[in-house]
Amino acid sequence: MSAATTRSRTPDRLCAEAVDLARAAAEEAAAPGIVGEHVELVSEGDRVVTHFFECKELGYRGWRWAVTVARASRAKIVTVDEAALLPGPDAVLAPEWVPWSERLRPGDMGPGDLLPTDAEDLRLEPGWTGEDEPPPNSVVSEDMAALAEAEDAEVTAGPLAVPARGSIAAVAEELGVRRARVLSRYGLHIAADRWEEAFGPKTPMAQAAPAACVSCGFLLRIGGSLGQAFGVCANEFSPADGRVVSLAYGCGGHSEAAVMPKPPQPAPPVIDETRVDPFPLRPASDSGSVPVTADEDTEELGHS
Repeated sequence: MSAATTRSRTPDRLCAEAVDLARAAAEEAAAPGIVGEHVELVSEGDRVVTHFFECKELGYRGWRWAVTVARASRAKIVTVDEAALLPGPDAVLAPEWVPWSERLRPGDMGPGDLLPTDAEDLRLEPGWTGEDEPPPNSVVSEDMAALAEAEDAEVTAGPLAVPARGSIAAVAEELGVRRARVLSRYGLHIAADRWEEAFGPKTPMAQAAPAACVSCGFLLRIGGSLGQAFGVCANEFSPADGRVVSLAYGCGGHSEAAVMPKPPQPAPPVIDETRVDPFPLRPASDSGSVPVTADEDTEELGHS
């Protein structure tokens, strides 16, 4: 270990004793009453020491005011180098910043939001690539572009940029396949995995369904390779209405589900009309339901 390294780890005496100077610099940078007790000091190098003070600012738990002081060689005066608020070992820090492309989740986009797609997006691949060579006088030809650049002219698209009838470009335009990029096989796979996880055979709704969507009359078929495993639900009472569902998915709104049984009705009362049941208007005297009392008024009239 060299002598310079040994000196750098040993705090300079004058710089280490300049606690009041460091506190005054921290209080000048902070608000009154924010700088707390002196925590520690660290030697940054030859005649360079950093003093740490407790921070009492609300919301900055564990942070410390750091003031670095230094002095020149053979000088007796210590000066302030810088003062800053730094996090301590147990400071409360904000979470690590994540780019927006990684923070974005399904449903985050709102009206007016634009989501740029990366040119190297693995979910997409080049689409229609059979474009004809543009005519020499077309605004998209290389000769016309070079001529416009040489003459400093502004060229706008006109009738000449329309593909000729019968060409590959015209046929692709009519069929609707003239797209710059289409879904790649990877894009199809991740879309299928996402849809099957949301409305697939392993969901609780599908496990309790009477039948699968493949036999439901509310299922709308879709084209392409995904149509072999998915469709669109058109049952307004289904939880998957308007969603892409797996053919193995199912719910209680299946078109061929069994008719729900009617609630049980109580049996009608049975009346025996061949027997007469006497119902006394007054309880018997010996039934014990009413006390037997003597009534003088009723005795005179002959009533009991």
